[in-house]
Amino acid sequence: MRKIIVGSYITLDGVMQAAGGPEEGFKHGGWSAPYYDEALDKIAEKQKQPAKDILLGRKTFEIFASFFPDHEDIWPGINDVTKYVMSSTLEKSDWKNSVFLKTVDDIKKLKNSEGSDIQVHGSGNLMQTLLKHDLVDELWLLIHPLTLGSGNKLFADGTIPAAFTLVESTATPGGVIAAHYKRAGEVETGNMGN
Repeated sequence: MRKIIVGSYITLDGVMQAAGGPEEGFKHGGWSAPYYDEALDKIAEKQKQPAKDILLGRKTFEIFASFFPDHEDIWPGINDVTKYVMSSTLEKSDWKNSVFLKTVDDIKKLKNSEGSDIQVHGSGNLMQTLLKHDLVDELWLLIHPLTLGSGNKLFADGTIPAAFTLVESTATPGGVIAAHYKRAGEVETGNMGN
């Protein structure tokens, strides 16, 4: 069985929308840029290497497909891995090794197949779908020290209750916390102090 690993830049209040730039007409687009330093760059590069198969939503796929075929130096190996795309409208692409999926059942079949782990980047709606259907094995979160109050959130309505174990964490000089979590079964409850 393959693991699905979700990687996301998020704010303290869980916003993930338009972290890298003013796309999508989001008022706070590019909110991660002031925190992007050498330490954060090294963490982000470590999370992408070695390049694994990736699963993307349509919007993120279209952004990646328009950029990476000519800029593989930024993400070595991205053009050679399989790019799985969850889309109800796209069916083909000139970007090599692109495979299109239509349903959550297609993702479940992919997860249960043989092959490398699968990374998910960007793709907010897709990440929420994966969380809703308990298909996330690991979270690689880059938690930024700010709140935005609005914007698309990683953990939106529909996320199922789930426990995770912290595997590794570090903080950058700019205050970004890099946290790597693995799925750890069901949520446990109790009374504090008892």
